[in-house]
Amino acid sequence: MSPSTTHDNVYALHNPEQQFVDPIMELLRQHARTLISKAVEAEVTHFVEQYEDLVLYNGRKRVVRNGFTPERTMQTPVGPVQVKTPRVRDRGNAVDPIRFHSNILPPYLRKTRTLEELVPWLYLMGISTGQMEEAIQALLGTDAAGFSPSTVSRLKESWSDEFGLFIQRELSEHYPYIWVDGFYPAVKMEESRHCLLVVIGVKEDGHKEFLAIRDGLRESEQSWLDVLLDLQSRGLKAPNLAIGDGALGFWNALKKVFPETQGQRCWVHKTKNVLDKLPKSEQKKAKERLQDIYRASTKENAEKAWKLFVKIYEDKHERAVECLVKDKEALLCFYSFPAAHWRHIRTTNPIESTFATIGLRMGRTRGCLSRRTALAMVYKLGMCAQKRWRKISKPEMLTKLVNGSSFQDGELVENAA
Repeated sequence: MSPSTTHDNVYALHNPEQQFVDPIMELLRQHARTLISKAVEAEVTHFVEQYEDLVLYNGRKRVVRNGFTPERTMQTPVGPVQVKTPRVRDRGNAVDPIRFHSNILPPYLRKTRTLEELVPWLYLMGISTGQMEEAIQALLGTDAAGFSPSTVSRLKESWSDEFGLFIQRELSEHYPYIWVDGFYPAVKMEESRHCLLVVIGVKEDGHKEFLAIRDGLRESEQSWLDVLLDLQSRGLKAPNLAIGDGALGFWNALKKVFPETQGQRCWVHKTKNVLDKLPKSEQKKAKERLQDIYRASTKENAEKAWKLFVKIYEDKHERAVECLVKDKEALLCFYSFPAAHWRHIRTTNPIESTFATIGLRMGRTRGCLSRRTALAMVYKLGMCAQKRWRKISKPEMLTKLVNGSSFQDGELVENAA
């Protein structure tokens, strides 16, 4: 049946009640869904890779992918988008399992995030200032019209101003734990000082926050000394514990600035370093024996597992044993801190997980960034990530540490000061 003519060039629809579908908006929604899916896939892949060294007695991986959550609707400026989050399963611990929590799609997120995070993310994905308006309109619809290159430039300037305030702020609170690490972003910078030195601290209330984001000459002692002296000058008191990898520059600098601070070496880094010195055929069993050390419930049991590892490998694989034993005190330091915090302080995961995402984004940046722009971008993405960090377990134990309480095998020593 042909449509009935009412006026010249005006036609009545067959079914007036049928909802009109805008093909352009539908295309934008499909693009948004694809973009979100790819981002979450990259996120869960990195999360699972962090725990690939954890294996069960039968050789199966402990942390694995486990399908998806039921699909849910998230409201975006281009309309409702159906999304689903990957699931991760911990097959080895039913009491306190390792869980995956997406930073991109938290469980109860129903709206997209603001331009505060979208713009630096697009910029580091390789979208130039001139292309930013088109990219944002593709994601947010026509409401983002007018987002010109000059607007992007002003935003970047404001991020630089915010970063300037961040590196000058007072640090009057006590931070019992700090995590430190150095990162080498793939993004090209105009200067050779392309190493990013990062410090995260936890306050007495259990909340973690960035203390320093600086560039440095690799991970040299002088670069770390500059970072620590700057933090000290702004009021940072000596932390009870510093957690980091084997970068010698930091530990030497720590002794000069905060000699009373104890040091905990990251078990993830140490495990990889030891296994690199073993034949591939023996690495699987060696991982299990290393895990027996740092998962022991008491330091005495850890010492027994340590001696067993040395006895098994010292004759045939002397270099692997030397790599382990040279840092024994620092690797077992966590036994003198609350047991509820062991999973937080045995590794640098609190800092590694955040900067793995930022590093991936920076690695896709085209061209060369100035030092100022790169630091501002890292700072802005870091602040966005910080908003979603979880508190450390049992923060009340942090106050006891600050007040001078002692712990043995993770338990409070009641007669201590």
